[in-house]
Amino acid sequence: MTSELCPPYAPFFGFAGVASAMIFSTVGAAFGTAKAGIGIAGLGTFKPELIMKSLVPVVMAGIIAVYGLVVSVLIAGSLHPSLDYPLAAGFIHLGAGMSCGITGMAAGYAIGLVGDSCVRAYVHEQRVFVAMVLILIFAEVLGLYGLIVALLMNTRASTLGGC
Repeated sequence: MTSELCPPYAPFFGFAGVASAMIFSTVGAAFGTAKAGIGIAGLGTFKPELIMKSLVPVVMAGIIAVYGLVVSVLIAGSLHPSLDYPLAAGFIHLGAGMSCGITGMAAGYAIGLVGDSCVRAYVHEQRVFVAMVLILIFAEVLGLYGLIVALLMNTRASTLGGC
């Protein structure tokens, strides 16, 4: 009965959750940084004095990667492959990592597109800056929702008993 609840391959799913949180959220952050950076490079040729204010999308994209790092560290901290590790906990950790990672990828994609478009518009009209920040905050919240769900799931997995 114990081997059915805690098979030797159960930690694989937990470590897959760690990898999912880090990889997908970092891919989203990298895309957001690259896409917004292209817009900033275009802006810098026309108005170099606006570059510093235009770095907001790049900073917000970097925060997405931090969300993935936090979740992966928390999941890795609650993994105990040498002890009894239930299969249910492995699946919950996988779901938590994917929750944070995929929402982080979506948030990074949104931040990149909004950042690129708004930074290019910022060259022509400086009043678009406030609207850009507001839209970027809404895009960032996508990743924050995934972080919250992942934290809740990780808490649930830690309440599961051993085998």
